[in-house]
Amino acid sequence: MTAHDFELTGIDGTPMPLKQYKGKVVLLVNTASQCGFTPQYADLEKVYKQYRQRGLVVLGVPSNDFGGQEPGTAAQIKEFCEVNFDIDFPLTEKQAVKGPQAHPLYRWIAAELGEDALPKWNFHKYLIGADGRLIEGFATPVKPTDAKVTTAIEIALLKAKAGA
Repeated sequence: MTAHDFELTGIDGTPMPLKQYKGKVVLLVNTASQCGFTPQYADLEKVYKQYRQRGLVVLGVPSNDFGGQEPGTAAQIKEFCEVNFDIDFPLTEKQAVKGPQAHPLYRWIAAELGEDALPKWNFHKYLIGADGRLIEGFATPVKPTDAKVTTAIEIALLKAKAGA
């Protein structure tokens, strides 16, 4: 299995099969609007703008799993992101990302990387290669613009371009 075998639902309610991202590198991030790390939305958008022409997709997955910090409806979340951070990258409907209710994508991540690799808080990031395989996870405090993240993105984009 790869990430491309899963489907989420877009924040507008439309199906979002991850196979549509075959050939693209995905930075998957569980997000929340009322978190101390919410300013990372700005950095996520910055990274998206910087790399999207080369094949990066930032995919925001709102989740209310940590501290109840994403209580809003899909419409409220979408509006918050657009008004406060001018978000242009795709967002999904709110999802559980931990525990038995976790979306199957996150259960697959746990099976692939181990339970310790699951998000411990909002704004945990996973880099998924163009082939749908997990590359690396980045804990909440690691900003999307951190060299660890951007270097991993660069390498993944080069591999995607080379068809590796």
